[in-house]
Amino acid sequence: MNRTTGLAQAERQRLAAQRAGRENWRLWGPYLSERAWGTVREDYSPYGTAWEDFDHDQARSRAYRWSEDGLGGLCDQQQRLCFALALWNGRDPILKERAFGLTGNQGNRGEDVKEFYFYLDATPSHSWLRYLYKYPQEAYPYARLVEESRHRSRLDPSFGLLDSGVFEAGYWDVEVTYAKASPTEIHIRIEARNCGPARAVLHLLPTLWFRNTWTWGDGAERPVLQAAPATRGTAWAVQAQHASLGSYWLYGRRSAEPLFTENDSNAERLWGRPSPLRYVKDAFHRRVIAGEAAAVNPNQSGTKFAAWSVIEVAAGRAGHIDLVLSARPLIKPFCSSEAVFQTRREEADAFYHGLLPARRRDEMLILRQALAGMVWCKQFYHYEVERWLDGDGFPPPASRKWGRNAAWKHIRACDVISMPDSWEYPWFAAWDLAFHCMAFALIDIGFAKDQIELLLSERYLHPNGQIPAYEWAFGDVNPPMHALGALEVFRAERAQRGTADLHFLRRVFHKLLLNYTWWINRKDSEGHNVFEGGFLGLDNISVIDRSRPLPGGFRLKQSDATGWMAMFALNMTVMALEIAVDDPDYENIAIQCYYQFLAIANAIRGHASHGTSLWDPSAGFFKDLIVAPDGTAHRIDVYSLVGLIPLFATEVIEPRLLENVPRFRTMLSAHAGGLFRGNLICACPEHENDKGEHLLALIDESMLPQILQHIFDESEFLSPYGVGSVSRVHAKHRDLGVLPGIGEAMIEYAPGESTLGLFGGNSNWRGPIWIPINYLLVEALGKFHRYLGDGLTMSAFDGTVQTLKDMELHLTRRLIDLFQPDPDGRRPIFRTQGIFSTDPHWRDLLLFHEYFHADTGQGLGAAHQTGWTGLLANLVLRQYGRDSAPFQREPTNAATAMRRYDHPA
Repeated sequence: MNRTTGLAQAERQRLAAQRAGRENWRLWGPYLSERAWGTVREDYSPYGTAWEDFDHDQARSRAYRWSEDGLGGLCDQQQRLCFALALWNGRDPILKERAFGLTGNQGNRGEDVKEFYFYLDATPSHSWLRYLYKYPQEAYPYARLVEESRHRSRLDPSFGLLDSGVFEAGYWDVEVTYAKASPTEIHIRIEARNCGPARAVLHLLPTLWFRNTWTWGDGAERPVLQAAPATRGTAWAVQAQHASLGSYWLYGRRSAEPLFTENDSNAERLWGRPSPLRYVKDAFHRRVIAGEAAAVNPNQSGTKFAAWSVIEVAAGRAGHIDLVLSARPLIKPFCSSEAVFQTRREEADAFYHGLLPARRRDEMLILRQALAGMVWCKQFYHYEVERWLDGDGFPPPASRKWGRNAAWKHIRACDVISMPDSWEYPWFAAWDLAFHCMAFALIDIGFAKDQIELLLSERYLHPNGQIPAYEWAFGDVNPPMHALGALEVFRAERAQRGTADLHFLRRVFHKLLLNYTWWINRKDSEGHNVFEGGFLGLDNISVIDRSRPLPGGFRLKQSDATGWMAMFALNMTVMALEIAVDDPDYENIAIQCYYQFLAIANAIRGHASHGTSLWDPSAGFFKDLIVAPDGTAHRIDVYSLVGLIPLFATEVIEPRLLENVPRFRTMLSAHAGGLFRGNLICACPEHENDKGEHLLALIDESMLPQILQHIFDESEFLSPYGVGSVSRVHAKHRDLGVLPGIGEAMIEYAPGESTLGLFGGNSNWRGPIWIPINYLLVEALGKFHRYLGDGLTMSAFDGTVQTLKDMELHLTRRLIDLFQPDPDGRRPIFRTQGIFSTDPHWRDLLLFHEYFHADTGQGLGAAHQTGWTGLLANLVLRQYGRDSAPFQREPTNAATAMRRYDHPA
């Protein structure tokens, strides 16, 4: 094997060793959140005011109960020992130990991190990690950011760090690089580049500490950090000793002042009472900024350590410090550092070039930073709900016994989970996680499978079958995406490795049956196969707050809930068919799930005569219904993503899936033509394309062209950067009149940030581009084209005649164009932030926002939500035909099916 081939295989070999249990490369990773304050877990207030109960000002002095945070940090899988960066520019009022942002109540756009940091690179084994933080050289404007935001309304733009002008006086580019020599030997380089006009001074405090596990009444042994003898080539060393983790040594190459304290709360500052210990959590802040020498332990031991050094750097130049963290004592820790950094960098390059050719520079930048963000947003999540409800350390208010999450006492979380964002969302979200796994399947199948199974384990899944939504309210209902996520990961593994992990599929299928049954029993209250579900993650997309019941016995029947359930039923059908290839006993459940799908299809389409059909044939669109107490129904005349979601209930069945299920094949024939209980309700299961495939879909041949006309019309859903969440028709058609049970109703097209506070108002589903929904739309188009080939065409907005494949690739390109420089070198995501196009220190830095302005492409919402926005990586690979999903292969013609679907262009 030559060097180039070896570099290309090195990361995959590490992942294989991880899967086989030979080496635990996941032991250390970027699992440290950017924020642990202001979370539900840390909230012990009477009224559930998490943002205020534990705010940013307390964070430097108060020991966290459940998890830790830091700048560009990493920790072990159980977050026993943590490492992160702390900084001081000589002017700030506090030590910069964690990212600052506004709480949901302070910001005029909800919670909002007010820092610039970037996840530059990462490999899935964490063998190579790069993080960049931009630190102003002037005093950080904490008070001004809060005050300016206080005076701004929802209609005003948010006030950010760039708006403050603080970067104009100069700043530091502080880059942290981690390179693993082995799973337990990590080489660390912290480089600070002076991006200011003059020579400047920076205080660097790389910090090592133990998460506080000893304060909460467990009888846990207090670990210890203490000075250790320096070895060859080192200026200092510290040893960490922990009962379960064992011993670790941190070595420093550059001279520094060692600082030791305890990771315990400063009770005097926080609560006005004496602290049990003399040395407390905020000691380094007091030592460095206030000059309190007595704040740190002169005996050089404790549970928190920092190496304080000061560098002075000329304008345009950089200084750096090197460290090594190792599970064994090293005689010459730095003798191999340069080789480790160079080799891991080359291996990372080779790994990503194996996904996409290096010559695709702009696309590679998107792909690599998207997947880096996915890796960096893995976080340690710790929350034992029963203990939290009972209180430990902080006696809980009586209201907690029946308040938030009181029905979820079984949750015992102590895991590394892929999070939407490490600052604004330092907690898991169920439907987000399913999308995350689709992106992780590109680079780490093992981790993706583990994540799918995690929320289905007995420590998370409710005994009644509900999957927890997110920690603010585990009982809220998210779209049922887990089955699709499992299928996508299963298919990706088969495509990549040529083998199918049926053991994985069986395990998740059995658990998903519980969740499937929960949906059927709980969210179809009248047993009509038309589903409710509340806001379903789409926040303010409706004319009402869908998380609240309608008055007086009125019921809301949702096109999105029903569409999601049709998709869920098909996902379960396909999973059962996959397992039945090996075990025919699963044929029965495949039949049952498909029969449920047919019943949903019949309900969504088949009761027009009774006024309960969600399909509006005159509009060619799905719409929600309000059902009055007397059973009469009123259609809500809104064009939004709610009406597109039924399109996602689409699957192509390969011949091999039908070889071992004769009764299932008979059922397909029994419903020839999409016939069910006398109604033509869905795509026609008896027709095959020339590869013998069947199309199972909620949308039939008369509906698909009508929906596509709405989607690909620039006066409706299609924007320059994808499909918006609400049609532009509502820019004019806003007044919906009087709706039964609601009264006067209005929907407003808002292509950017939310203009009203419905359901919190800190995200907007009334017009912007949301990547995950667009991704599902791209996938649906790919499946239809796989089955139909080029037989279905339509006239596009530009007058051209397009096939389904053309539409799929056209939409993919528009989504990728959010991140591509335009002819002026400006990326749409940074439309209002010129520095990202004019300054070479900013030009190649990307942020993967929560959603995007439909007209301009500007990134909005959470700035680091690489989670589901990380699906841009899948779209980049899809564009070049390199995605691993089987339905991405070259489609075939389907002459028989074309006769059913063909229509005038």
